[in-house]
Amino acid sequence: MLVLFETAAGYAIFKVLDEQKLQQVDSLWKEFETPEKANKVVKLKHFEKFQDTTEALAAATAMVEGKLGKSLKKVLKKVVAKEAHEQLAITDAKLGGVIKEKLNLSCVHSPAVAELMRGIRNQMEGLITGLPAREISAMSLGLAHSLSRYKLKFSPDKVDTMIVQAISLLDDLDKELNNYIMRCREWYGWHFPELGKIITDNLAYCKSVRKIGDRTNVASMDLSDILPEEIEAEVKLAAEISMGTEVSEEDIANIMHLCDQVIEISEYRSQLYDYLKNRMMAIAPNLTVMVGELVGARLISHAGSLLNLAKHPASTVQILGAEKALFRALKTRRDTPKYGLIYHASLVGQTTAKNKGKISRMLAAKSALAIRYDALGEDTNAEMGVENRAKLEARLRYLEEKGVIVLLLPTSDVKVYDPSGDSTLPTVSKKRKIEEGEEEEKPVEAKAKKVKRESPTEGKHPYSITLWLNWCCRHTLNTDEH
Repeated sequence: MLVLFETAAGYAIFKVLDEQKLQQVDSLWKEFETPEKANKVVKLKHFEKFQDTTEALAAATAMVEGKLGKSLKKVLKKVVAKEAHEQLAITDAKLGGVIKEKLNLSCVHSPAVAELMRGIRNQMEGLITGLPAREISAMSLGLAHSLSRYKLKFSPDKVDTMIVQAISLLDDLDKELNNYIMRCREWYGWHFPELGKIITDNLAYCKSVRKIGDRTNVASMDLSDILPEEIEAEVKLAAEISMGTEVSEEDIANIMHLCDQVIEISEYRSQLYDYLKNRMMAIAPNLTVMVGELVGARLISHAGSLLNLAKHPASTVQILGAEKALFRALKTRRDTPKYGLIYHASLVGQTTAKNKGKISRMLAAKSALAIRYDALGEDTNAEMGVENRAKLEARLRYLEEKGVIVLLLPTSDVKVYDPSGDSTLPTVSKKRKIEEGEEEEKPVEAKAKKVKRESPTEGKHPYSITLWLNWCCRHTLNTDEH
């Protein structure tokens, strides 16, 4: 049995002297306790040294990817092919399949082989003669650096780790600035409360406090380099009638020191933002054009790297950052969220609430293409991002105008007024007719009542003498009056 052993200096082919010892896997390590014992188990047959680091890197990368490199193929043809009946012990089963397919050599990979490789590695200096330990160590270190650089595909302009750290630091600075500014406003508000209402900008407020100090100095202070003329005049007027309390010089000194911290952190935040913007344009220019540098950096930070973000589909990019809401909606069987971090993009922010879901979906689809182009494409321009953004803006205008047009369109045919159909006859209202009818009916009712009074026996018994006499008396009186 032959053993293929890879080192940073080259390929080593060993001959197994006693194959029966390989059957005892648990006690095989005892055979490699010393170089003398190791030489009784295996013997170096051939050593192919690499000419330079480039050849070593090519051989190592081919070995990692499970491919048969040129140098390894050359060694196997020169040494192992002559003894085709021998089995070849290897560490990678995938590589053994490739060797079997291309060179028709029988390869072995088992726990005994792994233990054998471990023993050879421990006694490598004694088994491989003519190779000093210092040289092996230097070659191993150089190959490790080269291989790591190759795996990471290192480029000074494409280090997304810097973006992850920069956006995290930017968020932390925003939180700290907010806390410091609120503390400064509350602290100095006891001495000059009107200043906080007049100056709304936080940085301008801290600069003004730093320059003013005690409010009695405002009258003789020139704030034109910080505030406009109108606000400066208002501040001076408010300082004369301020209702704030008096504070000691020590308090003013501490407040001014806090303002110095706020100003310094604000300046550093501006520098960090410019750095992040330039880095995003270097690493992911198309994504930056689509969603902006802040949203793009947060997407990369949330995914871990640009390559990991490129592996996500557009549906995942759309809701990235809203995982809690998504899982809560799935658990309660409600509607899933329509957007996550992408909600803060300018295209989504400038649309109406009705179309935010549509724009988020379209923006996520185009952003997914931009991310893959930035991560895996050879070019570093932003032409694709500019083109896709123009399409999205046109689509957004169409959606916004479409809603307005639909509201203004008539739902039926408009009828034209025809003046010839007007009636010229006088009309009498129904109410007027009813009133006239009531006036005409009233005299009739009065006559009917008189007729009833004139009848002597209507409704009465004709043989009632008393009623007859009463009627006669009333009739006589009425006749005399007339």
